[in-house]
Amino acid sequence: MDIIQIPTHLIDEDKEQPRYQFDEEALQELMSSIEELGLLSPIKVRTTNDGRYKIIYGNRRYKACSALNLPTIPCIVSNVTDEMEIYLEQIAENLTRQGFSPIEEAEAFNKLLTDPKFSSSVKYLSSKLGKPENYIKNKLDLLKFSNAVRALIVYGTEIRKDKLTEDQLMPLKDLSMEYRDSLALIMAQDEMSVPDVKRIAKLFKDKEISDSTKGKLLFKTGPQLLETWSSFEQTKKERAKSAEPKEETVKDKTPPTSIDGANRDMGNDQESGTATIVEKSISPLSALASALDYYSDEEFDGHDDTEQASESFIESMLNLLLATLPAPSTLAPKDLPDLEGVERAQFVQDVDTLINDLEKHLAEWRSVKDMMLVKP
Repeated sequence: MDIIQIPTHLIDEDKEQPRYQFDEEALQELMSSIEELGLLSPIKVRTTNDGRYKIIYGNRRYKACSALNLPTIPCIVSNVTDEMEIYLEQIAENLTRQGFSPIEEAEAFNKLLTDPKFSSSVKYLSSKLGKPENYIKNKLDLLKFSNAVRALIVYGTEIRKDKLTEDQLMPLKDLSMEYRDSLALIMAQDEMSVPDVKRIAKLFKDKEISDSTKGKLLFKTGPQLLETWSSFEQTKKERAKSAEPKEETVKDKTPPTSIDGANRDMGNDQESGTATIVEKSISPLSALASALDYYSDEEFDGHDDTEQASESFIESMLNLLLATLPAPSTLAPKDLPDLEGVERAQFVQDVDTLINDLEKHLAEWRSVKDMMLVKP
C-alpha cells in the first residue's frame, strides 16, 4: 500500500472516532520521538468530497505532528466509504494500541449496537473484532455507571488514587443503583484493591443487611467498609457454628456468663444480629435483653443450683450496668451537633432508635423488679 506525504493543513480529525482520551505525558514522549527519529508509522486517512482528508486512525500521531508544526505527514489513503467498515477498522486499530480505555471501548461497542446507521449485534461484533461475546458484554456493563464514575476509568490494571480500573468496577456493576456509584467513588478515593472491592461488594449484596444499614455504610471510608465486612463475616461463621445440632447436656443449659456470651446468643435473631454486628452497636443493655430472653425460654426444673445460676447472672448484669452507665446530664441546645440534610435526618433517626431500645430495657428491668417482689 502506497504511503504519500500529505500537507498537514489538509488533514482533519474524525470527531466521531472511538478514541478521545489522550495522555498528555505519552503525547509529549511521542513528540520527542518524532523530533529525533521522524514519524515511523504513517496514519491512515480517507478522502472527502471537498478535496480534504479525514483520519481513519492515527489521531495521536497527527496531534503530535501538528504540535511540532510539521508541514507534511506520511499517510496511507483508503478508498473505503462504508461507515460500518471504517468504524470497525478504527476500533480494531485502537484495540492494538496502549491507552485505549475500557470506557472508550464500551461507548464504541454501544454505538455500533444502538446507532441506527449501524444497528449491529454482539455476535457480529465478536466475529469481526475477534473478541469473545463476554468480553464485549463486560465492557458494555461499564455504561451502567454514572458519568462521574466513567470519567475516572483508565486503561490498565494499576490502582491509582481517584482513578478506576475495569477490574475494580466489575464487582460493583450488579449492585443497586443507590449503592453502585457511591461505592465506586469511595473505591477510587481510597485506592482499594480488586480483592477488597469484591469483599465490600459482597457486604452490600447480603440480603440479611437492611437497606437502612447499607445507606449508613456509604458514609464510611474504604478501609472502614473492609473492617465492617470482616466483622460481619466472622459473626456469620460464629452464628452458623452455634446453630449446629448439639447433644443436650447440663453444659448446654449453662447460661451465658459474659457480655460476649450473650452477644453470641443474639445470633438466633438474624435481622437483629446482622444490624448489631454491621453497625457495631452491641452494648451491655443488648446483652441483658438476650440473657432475659434465654431465661424466659427455659423451663427451670426448680433445682436450687439452676435457680442460683439465674440469680447470679442477673446480679452480675445489674452490677455491670450500674458501673458502666454514664450519669444523667442536662443537654443544652448548644451541645447539639451542627448537621444538615441527610446527616441531620440520620441523627434524629438514630436518637429514635436509642429511645426505643432504652424503653424496652426499662420494661425488662421493671419486670425483673416485679418478679423479685413477688418471689417467695
